[in-house]
Amino acid sequence: MADEFLQLSPVQKDILKEVSNIGAGSGATALAHLLRRKITMTVPGVRVLPLEEVATVTGGADHKVVGIFQRVEGPAPCSILFFLSIDSAMHLVDMLLNRALGTTRFIDKLNMSALEEMGNIVSGSFLNALGGFTGLKFVPSVPSVAIDMAGAMLNSVLYHYGQVGDHALIIDTEFAEQDRHLAGNFFLFPDPGSLTKILSALGVSNHGACC
Repeated sequence: MADEFLQLSPVQKDILKEVSNIGAGSGATALAHLLRRKITMTVPGVRVLPLEEVATVTGGADHKVVGIFQRVEGPAPCSILFFLSIDSAMHLVDMLLNRALGTTRFIDKLNMSALEEMGNIVSGSFLNALGGFTGLKFVPSVPSVAIDMAGAMLNSVLYHYGQVGDHALIIDTEFAEQDRHLAGNFFLFPDPGSLTKILSALGVSNHGACC
């Protein structure tokens, strides 16, 4: 079966980026409401990469990262991984817990809970936006946080959910609060057939499209 991502046209990628931007805006609003102060989220870009190149985005397969994982069920099932560098994750915890930048020096249970909640908001906002555009229902699992090498984390997801395609959709994400900025990468791994359902529901069928 040919990988669906290879058939994405520029128009389809633009639509997915627009959906992601709307999701990021909703996520920023939810974070601001939760934290009672303004935190912005933006999506600088949406990319498609072969699975073997995904880890390079995080600095390499042997690069240690914080990963937030969720499995998504429904008519278009998929898996989600949100990657942050260790430093970015600690800075994000400072932002989430209203600490001075540099306060967090390691990721303990409290910090993991904060990251899980953030992951829930980010993925939930994206999925809600996608569901609003497509009419499809996406049901995410409770997020789980792990600290490991990017390659090992990716291999673990592929081992448990080996039905994903050969490519991943990467949504670059930036968080900002006043003069504090940090970046993360939101990876979407659709099961075979899921991307076709999503694009069809968006009104941009991938039949005959080019990449």
